[in-house]
Amino acid sequence: MREKFFFKRFSPASQGMIARIAQILDDYAAQSYRLSLRQLYYQLVARDAIENSQDSYKRIGSLVSDARLAGLLDWQMIEDRGREVVAPPMWRDPAQIVAAAAEQFAIDRWEDQPNHVEVMVEKAALEGVLIPVCRELGVRFTANRGYSSSSTMYEAGKRIAGKLEEGKDAYILYLGDHDPSGIDMTRDVGERLAMFSRHPVSVMRLALNYDQIERMRPPENPAKVTDSRYQSYLVRFGESSWELDAIEPATLAQIIRTAIIDLQDQTRYDAALQRESDMRAELETFARNYRM
Repeated sequence: MREKFFFKRFSPASQGMIARIAQILDDYAAQSYRLSLRQLYYQLVARDAIENSQDSYKRIGSLVSDARLAGLLDWQMIEDRGREVVAPPMWRDPAQIVAAAAEQFAIDRWEDQPNHVEVMVEKAALEGVLIPVCRELGVRFTANRGYSSSSTMYEAGKRIAGKLEEGKDAYILYLGDHDPSGIDMTRDVGERLAMFSRHPVSVMRLALNYDQIERMRPPENPAKVTDSRYQSYLVRFGESSWELDAIEPATLAQIIRTAIIDLQDQTRYDAALQRESDMRAELETFARNYRM
């Protein structure tokens, strides 16, 4: 929704940029995506609308803020995924909570699967893109926010150990930036999960990989020379780095979807979906009968 809180006179150049931003947001809204400011910025860079620099990012951030306050951009189409408000659940009557439970009800669709699969991503800003896919396919998702905490890795390691002891194979599908630390985080996740689970753990880096960079040509940034891993990165990849945020949301979602389905026994998964549907129908019937 566009809502105006003050009047501001924008230059013709700014008006043109706001119109371009609005079109990008509308295009992604049609695909059921909301963008973070960083993702929006990279879409503008990819379209050669702006240069790729820190100053340019700050200018776009300021322009977007003013345009929203002036009622020229939809407030709902840009989300800040790092700052969320947690509200206590409230219900009108018991039937309402039962109906809500029926809508959200899900079983462990991977209980009978030969593989245990989890998705991890370096950046919380991509939760809005990846969580819907993981939720749809019944897979656990973790946003590590850089190098993950020992507590998070310990809990994941113990969870994976339990699945391995059940006779399953465990796979971690990982996505991160292509920069000195982003590359190293894949190693770090694999080594710490192996330590905490006391088993080798397969970590599959799905993105961002160099062959994808060559194919998709996302906007590049200079790699941070102050990063302690810069020299080894420089030898392998050169002076440039690339952010996961620069990849089209639909592309990232499809990468994850394909990888998960490839590790899935479809016959067993379909049977689990049917059991889940039957149980959900029982809850829905209970909610309807409660109101009668």
